[in-house]
Amino acid sequence: MKKYVYAFGGGTADGDGTMKDVLGGKGAGLAEMSRAGVPVPPGFTISTEVCNIFFENNRTVPQEIDDQMWKALEKLEKQMGQKLGDPANPLLLSVRSGAKFSMPGMMNTILNLGMNDETVEGLAKKTGNPRFAYDCYRRFIQMFGEVALNIEMEKFDHIFDSRKAKAKVKLDTELTADDLKAIIKEYLALVKKEMKKPFPQDAREQLVLARNAVFNSWWNPKASYYRKMEKISDSIGTAANVQTMVFGNMGEGSGTGVGFTRDPGSGEKVFYGEYLINAQGEDVVAGIRTPEPISHLKDQMPEAYDKLVEITTMLENHYKDMQDFEFTIQEGTLFMLQTRNGKRTGPAAVRVAVEMTKEGLIDKKTAVLRVSPSQLDQLLHPVFDGPSLKKLTKLTTGIAASPGAAVGRVSFTADDAVAHGAKGPVILVRKETTPDDIHGMDVAKGILTAIGGKSSHAAVVARGMGRPCIVGASAVVINEHAKSATVAVGGKKLTVKEGEWISIDGTTGDVYLGQAVTREPDLKHGWLSTFMEWADEFRGEFGVRANADIPRDAKVARGFGAEGIGLCRTEHMFFAEDRLPHVQAMILAREEKARKAALKKLLPMQRADFAGLFKAMDGFPVVIRTLDPPLHEFLPKRENLMVDIAKLPNADAKAKKEMAGRYGCSVAELKKKLPELLERVEELHEFNPMLGHRGCRLGITYPEITEMQARAIFEAVVQVHKKGVKVIPEVMIPLIGSAAELAHQKDIVVKVAEEVLGNAGVKDEVKYMVGTMIEIPRAALTADKVAEQAEFFSFGTNDLTQTAMGLSRDDYTKFSKQYEDLKIFKADPFGVLDQEGVGKLIKLAVDLGRSTRKDLEVGICGEHGGEPSSVEFCYKVGMNYVSCSPYRVPIARLAAAQAAIAGDGAERSRTA
Repeated sequence: MKKYVYAFGGGTADGDGTMKDVLGGKGAGLAEMSRAGVPVPPGFTISTEVCNIFFENNRTVPQEIDDQMWKALEKLEKQMGQKLGDPANPLLLSVRSGAKFSMPGMMNTILNLGMNDETVEGLAKKTGNPRFAYDCYRRFIQMFGEVALNIEMEKFDHIFDSRKAKAKVKLDTELTADDLKAIIKEYLALVKKEMKKPFPQDAREQLVLARNAVFNSWWNPKASYYRKMEKISDSIGTAANVQTMVFGNMGEGSGTGVGFTRDPGSGEKVFYGEYLINAQGEDVVAGIRTPEPISHLKDQMPEAYDKLVEITTMLENHYKDMQDFEFTIQEGTLFMLQTRNGKRTGPAAVRVAVEMTKEGLIDKKTAVLRVSPSQLDQLLHPVFDGPSLKKLTKLTTGIAASPGAAVGRVSFTADDAVAHGAKGPVILVRKETTPDDIHGMDVAKGILTAIGGKSSHAAVVARGMGRPCIVGASAVVINEHAKSATVAVGGKKLTVKEGEWISIDGTTGDVYLGQAVTREPDLKHGWLSTFMEWADEFRGEFGVRANADIPRDAKVARGFGAEGIGLCRTEHMFFAEDRLPHVQAMILAREEKARKAALKKLLPMQRADFAGLFKAMDGFPVVIRTLDPPLHEFLPKRENLMVDIAKLPNADAKAKKEMAGRYGCSVAELKKKLPELLERVEELHEFNPMLGHRGCRLGITYPEITEMQARAIFEAVVQVHKKGVKVIPEVMIPLIGSAAELAHQKDIVVKVAEEVLGNAGVKDEVKYMVGTMIEIPRAALTADKVAEQAEFFSFGTNDLTQTAMGLSRDDYTKFSKQYEDLKIFKADPFGVLDQEGVGKLIKLAVDLGRSTRKDLEVGICGEHGGEPSSVEFCYKVGMNYVSCSPYRVPIARLAAAQAAIAGDGAERSRTA
């Protein structure tokens, strides 16, 4: 017969610490401690598999498993010399959840199981402590009533608090035995009223109901949400741990507490935790009484304290990781209830990994694997100082798009953000952002939008800038005209006006009204730099580049360890105030001559931009993408133009001057320019711009644009090269669907490059490549042909995901929750690469490309380049590098190192 129930305690155990899949983390820890001779109250673990069987079997447990449970109980009763439900000598139990991965507070626990009207009197007589016995019974009714019988806790709390008020006491411990008896009577009446039957007195029935309640808690909303957030599989289930009760509430010689072998916030090697005298476990975390720092235990119970330090030090050395432990002291005797690897902040994770390596507990490889890439986020962005948030009003929670904390005054337009940003910090609040808002985003300390997802414009650009950003905050209703926003909070509508302070947390998605206090992260402390050096040792030759458009971002990227620029989006340079008029003049031009004249004015500006990037990336490659977005994005919106044309005849001098400033012309030119702009906007209108006249298609219909950009690139190459800077330019043609499209654009680039480099006499000194962005399925499917022209591939996975899956990344958010809740998509495909579908296209393209050109350089420049599981995929399929936002570079470096360790070279594509 298959084993489903595993005993532990008394120096032996059926399982051990390696059996987390079967016993869950808590059960495996109890088994391992038992084997190590740690004082653990005996009990048994019902395996995680039973949880899944329970749900498959219509929320019931098969008889053969019940039989194993009753057999384990009989063994436990014999071991303890007590019997469950025995009125004279009752065995009392705790029943706790425990999945493979820690899910603190997400599932259910029941203490003091076995209490009833008879056993409470037996316990009082046996211990000589009636108050203790009645306290255990009232706690059991309360916990069991909520967890197993689904009675709202508030109803129990009301009875309890009313009795405290009647007794005129503040603390639970001040209630007398008679007070507790009265509370029990009211609790039992409440249960009978709610359940239409008495509280269950049969202790075995209690155990069955408690076990089932633990299994049911696997699917409660908070547990489901936590698994989704932590990317924990729904299929692993939870174990149920049944353990003999030990009591911290037996008087002043007893207590209970929780602790860590190191500070989980900072990682400092100090004994860290808190405890309560005369209490049970839930009291410590419930906040009913203020716990004492664990260091005070040394004075109150020195023997128990010394034993606790001795045991937990042994456990840390045994597990070779920081331990999170729970303990109870019953009348001076210490018992360990749990140990597990402790959760910790990003800074603590890095410090613990480095210091444990230096202490000889772990090696460098283990240290690198100890820190999750996402934990590094906490070291790279400002964070809120927790206590300051308690004074603020929480407005809403949106989608956390770019991590970090930001505080500023609200601005509802990009222009206003620029104006107000000169006077102090601003938060740009928009319904959505567009490329036109780049100047406002640049000055804002943080960005909040009412719509959009993790791959929306606001999210992508904010991550590139390292700005905290929240998108999809649908509760925020913005009235740009009135320069205000309304949010429903607690049934009331709050209005936030321009200039009011708000605080946003891009890590959690929380928005607060008011001014929180932020703390800057320490980026240069020795632990982080040491840790990243170790990560790079294991990463080897797999590169990490950054997406950066301006020299400032490139310098930030270098500071974070970027080994080049994997994507420079030249269109972002065109939105600058001094350039937009020339871009618009080029768009308005009807003839090639006029277009070239406008482009000629842009050329020196682009050349200066590229020169700055080359200087910042001295010795590292810089991938520059030629113009990608459709031309209409550089023109005013049709609706705005129509409004201004209607207003113009009656506008006063001040309004006309302001209008002329916005359109980059004189007041006298407005009458002619506005209708021209409107006509051109209507001509350029497309039903589906994402698949329209953009990318290489622009360069093919207007080759002078590609020519100007190529000239600006290579003139900058010459300029910087002659100053002794090593320049490695890579020109990338976007949105190609065929080798012919690439060949057309490559010819233009190569012709200009050869001319400029030849005239400067540096043709043999500068090496360059021309490649393409793979973002159309046809390009991936014909990659062998494309590679005849392309010297490198870079996967633009934002658009490749859209085109392969038939999804708009901006509209997906309208139904994303249902898709992810129903497990149609395992995760947001714009946040986590769809390896099953889009990934197959990528793998095919890599293999086909290298079948034609064996030395083909391959990378990724979509937002997936900074997402850990996507980085691992890129490593496995044989890419040379990933490229991501500057502030995600350390995350990608660590993810790549962990992928290299996991694969150890064996799983890398043979084409790499």
